[in-house]
Amino acid sequence: MNFKTILMTAAAVLTLGGAAQAETQIKLGVLNDMSSLYADISGPGSVVAAKLAVEDFAKINPDLKVEVIGADHQNKPDIGSNIARQWYDRENVDVILDTTTSSVALAVSEVTKEKKKIFIPSGGGTSDLTGKSCSPYTVHWTYDTWALANGTGSAMTKQGADTWYMLVADYAFGAALERDTTEAVTKAGGKVVGSVKHPLNSSDFSSFLLRAQASKAKVVALANAGSDMINTIKQAAEFGLTQGGQSLAGLLIFSSDVKALGLQAAQGLVLTEAFYWDQTDATRAFSKRFAEKFNGKMPTSSQAGVYSSVLHYLKAVTAAKSKDSDAVMAKMKELPIDDALFGKGSVRPDGRAIHNMYLYQVKKPSESKGEWDLYKVLATIPADEAFRPMDQGGCPLVAKK
Repeated sequence: MNFKTILMTAAAVLTLGGAAQAETQIKLGVLNDMSSLYADISGPGSVVAAKLAVEDFAKINPDLKVEVIGADHQNKPDIGSNIARQWYDRENVDVILDTTTSSVALAVSEVTKEKKKIFIPSGGGTSDLTGKSCSPYTVHWTYDTWALANGTGSAMTKQGADTWYMLVADYAFGAALERDTTEAVTKAGGKVVGSVKHPLNSSDFSSFLLRAQASKAKVVALANAGSDMINTIKQAAEFGLTQGGQSLAGLLIFSSDVKALGLQAAQGLVLTEAFYWDQTDATRAFSKRFAEKFNGKMPTSSQAGVYSSVLHYLKAVTAAKSKDSDAVMAKMKELPIDDALFGKGSVRPDGRAIHNMYLYQVKKPSESKGEWDLYKVLATIPADEAFRPMDQGGCPLVAKK
């Protein structure tokens, strides 16, 4: 494999405080989909977010020399694993970040466990990362399939949308989201009446939507993401699915998706996210800085999660006075999460970073006051309710305790 075609050429070395003799050198690797269906969700924007976190940490501790590199895993577990091994064995990478696509995240988590290096996925969604596949070296940061199902699935079912049909991306993320949503809907008193799987990165959803339409379910839930989700919603409009009385539920929607769809097509969608750029003065200030460095685009929750996780990792390195993975991981779980984007939270023994999640609804075009004015808040889901209870995930680390 020619890794020159995979590794981003613009790896940036950020020397904090200008010190020629830095006490510690850290190398951060942002691994995600840089060029395909998830590139807008994470992609190069996550590299920008990591660099902003490094810049901000310099204001607290200027004695670190931090290098940020990025690579494209092309949504393939074997490529992701190979890059992870090269980074650890030859490139001296200390931590891997982001990693959209759950199948890749699970594969990279196994490599990091073997190498005893730290892995902090923000873009990968499967809740198995802190369940049956948990690792002493993985911290799952921004969201997971359980949190999405608990937020959107439970809320809509309790409002009377009690029959569901699911369109599912045919890989680890889709399977986990289908499982977790079915559990949440059933617990709230509803029923999933059917589902259909589609290949990753599809272009034609007509046959899948016809099955969903024929099911007569009140909700057609989309257990997919990125361009798959965008194309599904666009084609659902062509089929007149919502005009026929069914509702669409996007189980993993990012602000970049809504922007790509446009409010006319996306209005009324209910979704769960960990971050929205226009939430507070602090998120607006960060997002302005991000946009200045990233072609005017506002950050997604996955990109914001990279920023938040890098800050927490660097704080842990400083507190541990070492970059040894075991020492740093102990500090990551000991120190509270507290930053301008995600607020207060913590890292549990199973590796789940817990923080508030939010239930949003996409605005009508008439309600929007600007290009990126997309959401209104329906509810705040407190950190202790937003994620699966630790004793229900089946994490061996918890079982041992």
